Amino acid sequence: MIRQLIRVNLELEGFEVVTAADGAECLDVVHQVRPDVVTLDVVMPRLDGIKTAERLRADPRTSHLPVAIISACGEHEVAGVAGSGADAFLAKPFEPAELVRVVHQLMQREPRERRERPESGGPDGGEEPAAAEERQEEPGTRRAGSTPGMH
Repeated sequence: MIRQLIRVNLELEGFEVVTAADGAECLDVVHQVRPDVVTLDVVMPRLDGIKTAERLRADPRTSHLPVAIISACGEHEVAGVAGSGADAFLAKPFEPAELVRVVHQLMQREPRERRERPESGGPDGGEEPAAAEERQEEPGTRRAGSTPGMH
């Protein structure tokens, strides 16, 4: 139900939303769809949100993706959130406007790859910085991945 709520609120703001049932499916979907932002719930079957975020960060193809963790636990209760490399945290219950604000904020940031390693991008298997900029600037191509998982 939360996944649908997130989907509807982001779609009303013009985002194309793709969902996955769990963290393992999220990793597959992210490689196929190449979303601009990924939101993850901490509690998911097969692969939880923290481990999914860690795997996204460890993969050069996805290490630049902005990731928001959404959880019913308070931020201080989720010790692994900070270590997962997530860019934002949103506690449940949340206001739909807050979700939209967080996703917009993450999309406006420079890709993680350029923030952390200005000399990287391209030949090492990472996405070319120009490709990320072009995709974000094209009208109608904003994508937010969603799992209850990718929200």
